[in-house]
Amino acid sequence: MAPARRPTPRPVATAIVTGAGSRDGIGFAIARRLGLGGLAVELVATSDRIHDRATELRAVGCRAVGHSADLRDETAVAEMVATVVSGGGRVDVLVNNAGMASQGAGADAARLLDRLTLAEWDDTMQRNLSTAFLVCRAVVPAMRRRRYGRIINIASTTGPVSAFERASAYAAAKAGMVGMTRALSLEVARFGITVNAVAPGWIDTASATPAERRAGAASPVGRSGTADEVAAAVEFLASRSASYITGTLMVVDGGNAVIEDKARG
Repeated sequence: MAPARRPTPRPVATAIVTGAGSRDGIGFAIARRLGLGGLAVELVATSDRIHDRATELRAVGCRAVGHSADLRDETAVAEMVATVVSGGGRVDVLVNNAGMASQGAGADAARLLDRLTLAEWDDTMQRNLSTAFLVCRAVVPAMRRRRYGRIINIASTTGPVSAFERASAYAAAKAGMVGMTRALSLEVARFGITVNAVAPGWIDTASATPAERRAGAASPVGRSGTADEVAAAVEFLASRSASYITGTLMVVDGGNAVIEDKARG
């Protein structure tokens, strides 16, 4: 009698979350919500601290793996995605959170536009927009073949709905993120893939400055948002229930963008 054949292991539903290295950041909050919701999560950041974040998620029962990769490098992106798939996963969800806020070490150059160098402009575009393009390009073919996928791009209110001085490159990159989201959503809609963007406003993370917290306190809700509140929006857009929502921008800013009369107390 021939030996019984072992069933082929079913690929694990998997989410890739980029820019998840900070313990208090939006990316890690998203990864935690998706992981606790049952997805295997593949966390990506440029530094080795991403492995600490994966360990923390495994400690609370999530299936989590960390990847250190420079997502500005198309070879590194291809290798990261290949590693995820070869490990038995399938990319059901992609969250492009990688980028850099306008404050902190190695942050985007905060200068008037006419004082920006081309190198500074290009660097901001690479980190905040090209990373998302490269990861989308790497995962879309497999999603298209499977006729399923959820892509959520983390933009910002800066650029898509508002702006402030000395942030022209960052604003342009995040506005570009929304334009890419809309165009890609049309290209893949008939394959069961949705593509949406989330625009956080003033969010109280570890990198938030006192000035940013004051700005959050001036919002209609009267406080800054939390990373988990942004993650909740992403969790919904990543779900099967969001199957008829694509090409949209979800603003998570406590109503700040809709204030018309800013002179009122």
